[in-house]
Amino acid sequence: MVRIATVNVNGIRAAMRKGMSDWLEASDADIVALQEVRATDEIVTPLVPGWHVLHDEATAKGRAGVAVLSREPAIQHRTAFGADDFDSAGRWLEADFEFGGTPVTVVSTYVHSGEVDTPKQVEKYKFLNTMNERLPQLRNHCENVLVTGDFNVGHREFDIKNWRGNRKKSGFLLEERSYLDGFFGEGDVEAVDGQVRTGHGWVDVGRTFAGEVDGPYTWWSNRGQAFDNDTGWRIDYHMASPALAASVSNYRVDRYPSYDTRWSDHAPVVVDYEL
Repeated sequence: MVRIATVNVNGIRAAMRKGMSDWLEASDADIVALQEVRATDEIVTPLVPGWHVLHDEATAKGRAGVAVLSREPAIQHRTAFGADDFDSAGRWLEADFEFGGTPVTVVSTYVHSGEVDTPKQVEKYKFLNTMNERLPQLRNHCENVLVTGDFNVGHREFDIKNWRGNRKKSGFLLEERSYLDGFFGEGDVEAVDGQVRTGHGWVDVGRTFAGEVDGPYTWWSNRGQAFDNDTGWRIDYHMASPALAASVSNYRVDRYPSYDTRWSDHAPVVVDYEL
């Protein structure tokens, strides 16, 4: 069994001060994908003793940053993503592993949060377009692939508690959700925005395991009583190739016991794969 977790740490230094280190050891994970690391290599590695660390810093200091922590070293890794003039630094990291003779590729990704009618939204669509191109290439590269991380998109109405109030906001726009229709669909997919997309056939492990229910949410706003009322968003995903998804034995969101015990505004998503 291989246990893989993902979590947007919202700054690894602050997260470790608030209790992330305790969770990290108790999780018994083999691989942990991190997003919004917001630190340099020199800072990250000493914070996580006992782990092999792959880390891709963002171009802008104190922003974004993705990492993959593992108990066994990766065979190789890649950060190239899309056109050379597209600054994707700190947002896409691929790592190849082998477990009992079975090759597995794990991706930690942090999709732009976006903002309607601004350049931030343009960058988000550029990133989602590049994901759309990269996904079939990954399937050709390895049979067992996991793209995990903060997609910053709620796919369906089940994925946002207050979906009606967020229909015109980045994170739940029809065009954004349309990309996920394609990622998770099969054949020609009529997406939520009316486009016909080519389905890539990946599996949304969280939705498949939880079923047609609200959530389970993975992010809560710091405003008001969002966490206490479980008014959340499910935007942190395990998106698995069909072969890998078939091996899932357990899925859980490590929701914090209380608001004041949180070490990030996101909760870890932990999945067991019986490889």
